[in-house]
Amino acid sequence: MAALAGLRLDPWQEHVLDGALGEREDGRWAAFEVGLVVPRQNGKSALLEARTFAGLFLLGEELVLYSSHDFKTSIETFLRVVSLIESTSDLERRVKRVMRSHGDEGVELKSGQRVKLVARTGNSGRGFFADAILADEAFNLPEHAASALLPTMNTHPNPQLWLASSAVDMKNPAHQHGKVLSRMRRRAVAGGDPSLAYFEWSAPEGSVTGDVEAWAAANPALGIRISLEQMGRLHRSTARSTFEVEALGIGDWWPDEDAEAAEPGVVEDASWRACLDPDSRRVGDITVALDVSPDRRHALVAIAGRRADDLAHVEVVRNGVGTSWVVDYVAGLVRRQQPLQVVIDRVGPAASLLPALAGAGVQVETLTAQQRAQADGGFMDAVADARVRHIGQQSLDDALVAAPLRPLGEAFAFSRRGGIDITPSVAVSLALQEHAVATATAVGTRVFAL
Repeated sequence: MAALAGLRLDPWQEHVLDGALGEREDGRWAAFEVGLVVPRQNGKSALLEARTFAGLFLLGEELVLYSSHDFKTSIETFLRVVSLIESTSDLERRVKRVMRSHGDEGVELKSGQRVKLVARTGNSGRGFFADAILADEAFNLPEHAASALLPTMNTHPNPQLWLASSAVDMKNPAHQHGKVLSRMRRRAVAGGDPSLAYFEWSAPEGSVTGDVEAWAAANPALGIRISLEQMGRLHRSTARSTFEVEALGIGDWWPDEDAEAAEPGVVEDASWRACLDPDSRRVGDITVALDVSPDRRHALVAIAGRRADDLAHVEVVRNGVGTSWVVDYVAGLVRRQQPLQVVIDRVGPAASLLPALAGAGVQVETLTAQQRAQADGGFMDAVADARVRHIGQQSLDDALVAAPLRPLGEAFAFSRRGGIDITPSVAVSLALQEHAVATATAVGTRVFAL
C-alpha cells in the first residue's frame, strides 16, 4: 500500500511493520503496544505514515489518532499523508473530505474512517474512541496526555498504541516528559510482556562517538538515506553528549519511580567488604586493562593476578587526569612486567587509544560488547563467592557499590549513565576476565574459573 502511494520503505521499516502488525490466531494484534526508538533522520516519520495508510486503507480502522510533541511536526506529517493520497487516484477516490482548519486537521473516507491530528493537552483525544494511536516524539509524551489518550482505546476490540521517538535524555529540559516511554523501555528490557513489541537501534553505551561501527549500529538508514559524510559532519559539529543521544541513540532514561530510593549498586557493599585484604599481593603473571571516562577527563589502568592462595587479586595501579599519559605508562608497564595480556573494551571510550598503543609496540586484546558483559558478570560472581581480593581503593569501592546495570544482549553490564564513574569497575572486570582466559590458555589443563 505504501509503495502504491509512492512511499518506498527501507528494509528496517518493513521489519518493524512486519513485527508490529503480527496477529494472533484469533485475528487480533499480537502487540497491543509498539515501541520504536531510533535516532533522527532515519525515516521514523515515514514509517508512521505507512502505518496511517494501513489503518485507513487496509485494516478498516475507524479512527487513527496521530500526535506529536510539536504540533508543527504533526502538520508536516499530515501534509505528507494528504499529498501521497492526492497523488494516488485509487486512494483519492475513496476520500470524502480533507479537513484543514486549525485544530481540526484530518482525513475522512467515504466509509466514515478517519485519521485525526491531536495536540498533547489534558483534553486531547477525549470524546474520541480510537482504534490506533500513533504518538510521535514520545520523548515528550506527558503523563496527562497519555492518560487522556489511552482510555479512548478501551471500547475497541483490537486497538494498538505506538510510541515512536529518538532516545530520551532526562537531563534535557525538552525531555522532561520522557517517563512514559522510559517505563515502556524498562518493560521491554525486562521481557515477559506478551503484548509489547519493542524496536530500538542504539550504539553500545560508552561507544567512541567517531566509530563508524557505532554509527551503523544506531542508524539503520545509514547508506540509504543517511551518508557517512553527513554523519561525519554531524559528529564534528555536535557536542559529544548531544551526539550520543541524537545520533547514537544512547539515552539517559528516567529511572523506575517505584524502585526504592536507596537501591544498592550492582555489587553488595557487604560482599565487597568481605573481599577486602589491605595486605593482598599477587604473585606471578598479571593482565592489564584500561578504561577512559566518556568525557575523557581521566583514564585508569588496572591489573589482575593470582595470590599465593590461588584467590584472584585486582588492583587499580594508575588513575590519572586526561589520556595523554596512558600510552607511555602502559608501554612502560609492559616492558617491566611482561603481562600476559593488555585488554580494552572494543566499543568503549578507551578504544580511541588503540592506534597509539600499537604505535608504541603494545599488543592489545579487544573485547566485544558480549565479552564485556561476560566479564562484568564473572566479576560480580567472583565477588559474591568471595573468590577475589582487593586492597581497598576508594574509587573502585564507589564504582562497584553505586553503579547500575544496563542490558547488553541477554546479559547485563556496568552502566555509565546516571553520573556514576565506572572506569575502575570496567578495568578490573576486564583484567580479571582476561587473566582467567590467558592463564587457562597458558596452563592448558588448569582453568581458573571466575
